[in-house]
Amino acid sequence: MRLTDYLSPLPLIAVLRGITPDEIAAVAGALTAEGFRILEVPLNSPQPFESIRRLAQGHGERCLVGAGTVLDVADVARVRDAGGRLIVMPHADTAIVREAKRLQMTCLPGVATPTEAFASLAAGADGLKMFPAEAMLPAALRAWRAVLPAGTLVFAVGGIRPDNMAPWWTEGAAGFGTGSNLYKPGADAATVRAGAAAYAKAFRALPLRNA
Repeated sequence: MRLTDYLSPLPLIAVLRGITPDEIAAVAGALTAEGFRILEVPLNSPQPFESIRRLAQGHGERCLVGAGTVLDVADVARVRDAGGRLIVMPHADTAIVREAKRLQMTCLPGVATPTEAFASLAAGADGLKMFPAEAMLPAALRAWRAVLPAGTLVFAVGGIRPDNMAPWWTEGAAGFGTGSNLYKPGADAATVRAGAAAYAKAFRALPLRNA
């Protein structure tokens, strides 16, 4: 399946920073029940590869699961071996992008400038993580859209809440990534589901736009 196949019904990436393997089943169940189909375990979480393994076993058939905060090229294969199919980074390391694509994985590098964006796309990135979005303005995405290849998937990540998605969506964001505003370490499944429901409700209220 392509990255775009996982953007329905909800084009949000859940960033589960700090989650433990024992929490995966309940938290992932809460998120998928509300429509999340892209689930990321940052590698600076406790036992991240075991969490990815459990996530892939439980939800890999209908969700795109993998790792975030991938800083070492060697970790790409470790994610793949754990069952992950997604590599997300906070930076535009083209060596990591190329390794992810060599292993036929989906890759979303973090970019903060057009230079990083174009370098990442040239290396094979499937989309771009505009990060940190909270340090930028939606107007920046409008300017990027004027020069990026048509159809480039750009996700706003960093400080995204249910109440501030609209201006990014209006400027052409393909979706959003959300971490601590959705999941905090130790949060129970009911709390996570309530947060996920708030994001889903806010997304459904966004204006329709042409594909």
